[in-house]
Amino acid sequence: MRNLLIILLISMTFFACKEQQKKVETVVSNDLVDSLYYNEPYRSQYHFTPEEKWMNDPNGMVYHNGIYHLFYQYYPEDIVWGPMHWGHATSKDLIHWQHKPIALYPDELGLIFSGGAVLDKQNTSGFGSLENPPLVAIYTYHLMEGEKAGRKDFQTQGIAYSLDNGDSWVKYEGNPVIGNTDIKDFRDPKVMWHEPSKNWVLTLVAGDHAQFYSSKDLKSWSLTGKFGKEIGAHGGVWECPDLFKLKVGDTEEEKWVLLISINPGAPNGGSGTQYFIGDFDGKTFTTNQKDIKWIDWGTDNYAGVTYDNEPNDERIFIGWMSNWTYARDTPTEKWRSAMTLPRTLSLSKIDGAYTLLNYPIDNLQNIISEGETKDISIASNGNEILNFKDLNQSEIRFKTKAKNFQLSLSNSLKEEVILTVSDDENMVTLNRVNSGKTEFQEDFGSIQKMPINELPEDAYEVRILVDQSSIEIFINEGQHVMTAQLFPNEPYNSLILENLSEDELLFNDFGLNKVSRIW
Repeated sequence: MRNLLIILLISMTFFACKEQQKKVETVVSNDLVDSLYYNEPYRSQYHFTPEEKWMNDPNGMVYHNGIYHLFYQYYPEDIVWGPMHWGHATSKDLIHWQHKPIALYPDELGLIFSGGAVLDKQNTSGFGSLENPPLVAIYTYHLMEGEKAGRKDFQTQGIAYSLDNGDSWVKYEGNPVIGNTDIKDFRDPKVMWHEPSKNWVLTLVAGDHAQFYSSKDLKSWSLTGKFGKEIGAHGGVWECPDLFKLKVGDTEEEKWVLLISINPGAPNGGSGTQYFIGDFDGKTFTTNQKDIKWIDWGTDNYAGVTYDNEPNDERIFIGWMSNWTYARDTPTEKWRSAMTLPRTLSLSKIDGAYTLLNYPIDNLQNIISEGETKDISIASNGNEILNFKDLNQSEIRFKTKAKNFQLSLSNSLKEEVILTVSDDENMVTLNRVNSGKTEFQEDFGSIQKMPINELPEDAYEVRILVDQSSIEIFINEGQHVMTAQLFPNEPYNSLILENLSEDELLFNDFGLNKVSRIW
């Protein structure tokens, strides 16, 4: 009996040790997984990226029952563009994201190209009920067989609906809801509810102009107007329209805004997004605007659109943080592309001209560890060097009246990205010629320019947000904006501030802050 008890105790001890070893191995394994997840080279730490494979335009941005939906152009088989699906992610705060299964797959009518989504509150479509109104997605079908055959009717518009807040989708059996006979580039529908006419209004692009359609039920559409053949930038094909109304500053005046992306033809090459300020009568858009206006002067903010049914009546914008000139070539391996930070759009009248401002949403502050701020004074033509462990996940923020200065982010490899403000040239330039990896495409290493004629005489804010492979620059709270990708071979850890004038340079409330990862 005694020997039996000894054997039993030895066995119990052995198995207990094995169980403890398994627990330790599990903890180590989980910690290892956590440390590797979203930590690949150049992986954005606080911008949205897919877990893997190719992503481009944001699609179907809609809010419902506490959830912000972000759909996007997605190819699940490779990190280069391929047959398009709608990828899907959700968020409660537009900062932290949860990945969801693919929402829409190609079918016999074609690939699933860009579009929008709305909450059909009154169930005008009949897909749901007043108690459970449907989400309705509106998208472009792209029939590859038709394109390869040389036809012009290979893009049409389809719809799908969801009764479980976007978890599953049913395609409408009557698709396509808008056909096509002779327009090669006929795509990217964005829908809104127009209260004065009690109609749904759909805006899409037709090569070199926008078209507007009207419907009572999201299924039967009638063409009501056209805009843009002889106005705006026309260096490439028009894409990804968005039409919405905003108040002008703190006044009661309201104006309509029309976003139009264009590729190529942007001010610094490749893809970019222009905007028009005007009026909309329920049928068509008109404007007195003569000059071309850009929402972002950097090379890497394209195809951006805004949220439908936003709960605080704000207009929230997200863009694709890339450029078709080199989007397929950027040096990432598991995934490709990121989205811009979500931005609040607002209208202001500056020097008599309507100006669309875009600025990071307030929720971003929740992941920024603000340290102490200080005033920095730099003598004529002098400089100051600040060291920071990892500028590749940081916020730089200050106020100044200065119009001639330079900021450089650099590393021990002498790679640098340089932001220059020059009152002499009325210009901001962003130089990424020697920023790190640039050789993957001949046009990537570039100096980007942005005119700044309207900077105020009083102090204005400069805010710079740097992630592992991007920089977003907001001057005067979104009056002037530049977004660009960067691929340094090691993190930037030195910030050089230079005075380019004969007068003393003063930066007030200068802060250099850490931004937390969201994954």
